Amino acid sequence: MTQCDIMISGGGIAGLTAAAAFGTAGFSVVCVDPTPPITTRNDPSADLRSTAMLQPARALLERAGVWQALAPHASPLKVMRIVDAGGETAEPRVVRDFDSADLSDLPFGWNFPNWLLRRELVTRLAALPNVDFRPGIGTTTLFTRTGEARVGLTDGSRLTTQLVIAADGRDSPMRSAAGIGVRITRYGQKALAFAVTHPIPHEDVSTEIHRGGGPFTLVPLPDHDGLPCSAVVWMDDGPKTIASAALDEESFNAAATLRACHLFGPLTAITQRQVWPIVMQHAESLCGERIALVAEAAHVLPPIGAQGLNMSLTDIATLLDLAQARPEALGDAQMLAAYHKARYGDITLRLRGIDLLNRASRAHAPLARDARAAGLSALYAATPVRKMLMQMGLGMRARDKS
Repeated sequence: MTQCDIMISGGGIAGLTAAAAFGTAGFSVVCVDPTPPITTRNDPSADLRSTAMLQPARALLERAGVWQALAPHASPLKVMRIVDAGGETAEPRVVRDFDSADLSDLPFGWNFPNWLLRRELVTRLAALPNVDFRPGIGTTTLFTRTGEARVGLTDGSRLTTQLVIAADGRDSPMRSAAGIGVRITRYGQKALAFAVTHPIPHEDVSTEIHRGGGPFTLVPLPDHDGLPCSAVVWMDDGPKTIASAALDEESFNAAATLRACHLFGPLTAITQRQVWPIVMQHAESLCGERIALVAEAAHVLPPIGAQGLNMSLTDIATLLDLAQARPEALGDAQMLAAYHKARYGDITLRLRGIDLLNRASRAHAPLARDARAAGLSALYAATPVRKMLMQMGLGMRARDKS
């Protein structure tokens, strides 16, 4: 029977980051996932979404020993532009720029394609002799005692560990095995994820366009074949998203260009289109005996404001801090209670905020859209409020500014 300090269920970006971070810190780690990670863009199963790693996320990636490899591929996000296009025609009527320079000399964050993040994280794990990454293997059973946990794997093997980290998604088998319930909110929305080129440069600006059904967000990527390139997440009511995904290439490009209010000129899709359901979900507790929930095992939210994975990495950083503070007590009840206390309130606050933003963005009625535009202008006009919102979005407090 294999023994390790930490067993991680889940080899998505969060699970791989956790394995790299704890492995770099000197803990012995086993990480499993039933689906081997896709690490090339051209693979039919590749995750074509992108992730904006905000400033606190970079700190964790540095601790995990992977930032240096990622940095050459980073697209900085210097400005978050919010556009309200909720009038009678698809054109901007309110445009507000939230500039990272108002807070620090650093950009808000850096954008990466998800497949590339997986590639560099897998490479990092291979360089850590105390990390055993087992793609193609999942978890089946969990048995815990006060002093250890025993986990059964799909290949018939078992292992004992001090701490189980469940990073195995919204349908987490380890969360279920621990008997931890979840609460789910369904919006009736879906999201289309794809990448585009466009003739007008993005100038390191992430643009979120609100009209109805949900935001249309373009996040900077490195140039593609000499043209400016952006990752797109197009949220809308479910049936409309399905209909958009089924359009032929020419019609799809025209529809995406119209939804983008022609801000970047004609959009040309350069990747496959992937459809994702939009839900909000959170676990009733972030821990059980010898188990901690992180990432989508703990919380799922709509892709607004780059909060999802960044919240996940804050989960991991919090656990890592607690583990390094008392390594002799790894996974004990005191450590896990401290983790729940440190994260649960912040997660709840952010879920409520994203829920309100999503409901406002979905508005179709003219009066509701007018109220959304007026609210955006009012929040932006108050400088202290604007800075506070930016700090909250980054997970910063006023004294954290640099």
